[in-house]
Amino acid sequence: RRRRGVELLHRSSARMLALASFGLAGSPQRPAVPHGVARARLPVAAVAEETVAEDTWAGAETWSKAFAEPEAIFEINRIKEILPHRYPFLLVDKVIEFEAGKRCVGVKKVTSNEEFFNGHFPQRPIMPGVLQVEAMAQVGGLVALQEPITDGKGDFFFAGVNNVKWRRPVVPGDTLVMEMELTAFKAKFGLVKMKGVAYVDGQKVVEGDFQFAMVK
Repeated sequence: RRRRGVELLHRSSARMLALASFGLAGSPQRPAVPHGVARARLPVAAVAEETVAEDTWAGAETWSKAFAEPEAIFEINRIKEILPHRYPFLLVDKVIEFEAGKRCVGVKKVTSNEEFFNGHFPQRPIMPGVLQVEAMAQVGGLVALQEPITDGKGDFFFAGVNNVKWRRPVVPGDTLVMEMELTAFKAKFGLVKMKGVAYVDGQKVVEGDFQFAMVK
């Protein structure tokens, strides 16, 4: 009799567990997840976001084409033949537009490896404004140190800078595109006046009026 009772108790317990697994309405329930075990879930919103991200992904080739730059008129070796500046003060990487005796467009790619970022500023690197002006002056030198302005012998020094305005910081990763245009040249006194402006991503970052003196 005792053995019979134990068998009935086991059958009853098994039946109750079976009913519990189906719930009161007879629909199956998910088995309990052991404590500390995470169940992987992928909400509908996450799936939608993943699909959108995949649809808008451009990839390296597309970006590379978007970054394609015009062919250099003066590459770095030619620039070194004209300007006396050298690292770390040669601040023009290439020239992409040039009109002899009149104007020039030069490019400076600003990277995190620039020497001046070690101290300006370690926690927030910003290209010093005076070096932006210096870079523009070097673009002007590419006009002034060639025919028909001069024969390239000698150097041009700053004689004055006026009306300089900075519009936004220049930081690592920026490409500084600078234009310098000759506005006056007094050959007798070796004086050159220029107007300059520089852009990053089409936004004006600095502009000003420059004066240079020829020293042989």
